[in-house]
Amino acid sequence: MSGSSPMEIDSMDVDPIDGGPKPPISPTIHVSRSTAAKSHVIPATMSKEEEARQAIEMLRHNEVANRVSAANRLDSVAFVLGQERTRKELLPYVTDGVDDEDEVLLAMAKSLGRMIEAVGGPKYAHLLLQPLELLLTVEENSVREAASQSAQSISEQLPPETFLTNYADMLGRLAQKEWFTARISAAGLIAVAYPRFSNPTLQRDHLIYFTRLCKDDTPMVRRVSAQYLGTMVKNVWKVLGRTALDENGVVVTSLVPLFEEFASTDQPDSVRLQTTANCVAFGEVMSEIASQHGVLKSSEIALLQRILPLVVATIDDRSWRVRWTAAAKFAHVITAYDQLPDAMDSLVPAYEKLLQDPEAEVRTAATFNLAYVAKCKARVPMPPVNRPPQDGDNDGYMAGPRVTVAERLVKRVTGLTEDDSEHVRAALALVATELAPILGKDATITYLVPPVLLLLRDAASEVRLNLISSLSALNEVIGVDLLSQSLLPAILDLAQDGKWRIRIAIIKHIPLLAKQLGRDFFTEKLSSMCVGWLGDDIATIRQAAAINLGELTALFGTQWATQFLLPSIVDIRTHESYLRRLTALQACAVMATKMDADAARLHVLPLVLEMASDIVPNIRFNVAKELQKMTPVCGVHAYESQVLPVLNLLMDDDDRDVRYYAEKTVSVLDEVFEEEA
Repeated sequence: MSGSSPMEIDSMDVDPIDGGPKPPISPTIHVSRSTAAKSHVIPATMSKEEEARQAIEMLRHNEVANRVSAANRLDSVAFVLGQERTRKELLPYVTDGVDDEDEVLLAMAKSLGRMIEAVGGPKYAHLLLQPLELLLTVEENSVREAASQSAQSISEQLPPETFLTNYADMLGRLAQKEWFTARISAAGLIAVAYPRFSNPTLQRDHLIYFTRLCKDDTPMVRRVSAQYLGTMVKNVWKVLGRTALDENGVVVTSLVPLFEEFASTDQPDSVRLQTTANCVAFGEVMSEIASQHGVLKSSEIALLQRILPLVVATIDDRSWRVRWTAAAKFAHVITAYDQLPDAMDSLVPAYEKLLQDPEAEVRTAATFNLAYVAKCKARVPMPPVNRPPQDGDNDGYMAGPRVTVAERLVKRVTGLTEDDSEHVRAALALVATELAPILGKDATITYLVPPVLLLLRDAASEVRLNLISSLSALNEVIGVDLLSQSLLPAILDLAQDGKWRIRIAIIKHIPLLAKQLGRDFFTEKLSSMCVGWLGDDIATIRQAAAINLGELTALFGTQWATQFLLPSIVDIRTHESYLRRLTALQACAVMATKMDADAARLHVLPLVLEMASDIVPNIRFNVAKELQKMTPVCGVHAYESQVLPVLNLLMDDDDRDVRYYAEKTVSVLDEVFEEEA
């Protein structure tokens, strides 16, 4: 479609807005790029009528950008033309103009979905389907997706009789077109529309269309059909009820064979990738049936036993992308099948195989889902000690005592701490502690704490940082005493890490760690380190350190901050580097905002005011800026007696920036205290 000529318009003319006849729209005028760029700029005072006329002109323009702009404003054109002329003139014109650049067609596809009222409401909305049907067949994927979304939104407002005729007929035509792009669009639209097919004949016909699309010769059609197979199963069940899953029901006879076919090794990877998501949809249907009726029928259990092996088969797929998809979605698998009988007996061993997959990407994706899988309510057999799962040896796994899934999986955590991939260990560090609330205190101390301690000593800083950031769940179960001595070396190592992003990450976790470790332990071991960060070579680290001191002041109180933080900051104020002095100033201001008024006025304010005489203008104007933040805490009396005289001196400073910020601070503080008065 690229390279096509701009759309022509012959008879469509806007009715006279001012009472006089209008000449026909002139032919396309070729203009320069600069002129074209100006032509689609709409003045702020332009009326809707003028905007519509301009859009009509732009639809014929040689410049693609102009036609895109006009296509985005089709609803404005329709507003001016009125409903009848929109139906009789604009829509045929748009239908004839779908041979255009993809950008124009994309804008058209989106605009058509907004034009239901413009054509006369739901009664006439089916007229919008004609241009959309053409757009649903174009080669560009983004255009088809936009046209599909517009078609779906229009279909939701169609009257039932129109839906069962015009819309259903359009889907049938798309499903049978020779060009594969039309069949791609049909697959998704049929699956979504199926619940509204109240006519048994239409239900049967469109189910046949869908199954044919699933067996299409073109892999791209099969791939999209596979994406919507789960949706189709859900909608067929919603329409036909539980009988659809009977031995001779349409799910069993028509759709389940498609599950098996799509999972076949004969299919390309792009099709097999959908197996896990489709099996999740099927499991959700079965779980809903079990929830409504309490128990599954024998035919439904037999059906379940056909689907579960398909999920397990993805674990051993030759393509790592298929296995990765299964690993990434395994939390959804567990949620869908958790309440179904004996499903976990095969799914949990399969998950354990994912944790031992040859590809690190697969193991990482599986590890991220560890806590979600462990929350499963089912009880599963405990496997033999020191024996990995073997193909075709599931019986040996059934012989052990039944335990919770968390109790079984926690035995795998130690092995994961020794994984060769840093990414796997980093993922484990994020989620391992979430097992603690599931296991309980005793099992956590016995099975989870040892691998956690190993992770705290991991060589990779990312692993240690991830674990420290996720310790709250573990601390709530066992307390921090068991970990405090192991935590300290890890924190100190991270605080001095060569990567500044690691250092700033640990700084952001310090307030939480301080709360967990307690004031006494933190004061003895870590408080000096927090002040030391104010001297870091990276400005972002110094700023984060200043904010961190404020949060610690809020956590441990004014007296603690005055005793353990301020003395060190006083020394930094006299540092030879003005950048260090600036950081000390910022830290004082942040801490003051977290203190009570008396302490801020007596201990912090004098330190800041003394820095107003610094030889560096940057320090002096930052004094003015920080006083704006902290003076409201100190009170109006401190402002008038201590702060204002200093600001008056700064307003007479030789440096214009200092004068500017001093004047600004005085103005702001005057307003603040006037409002309080």
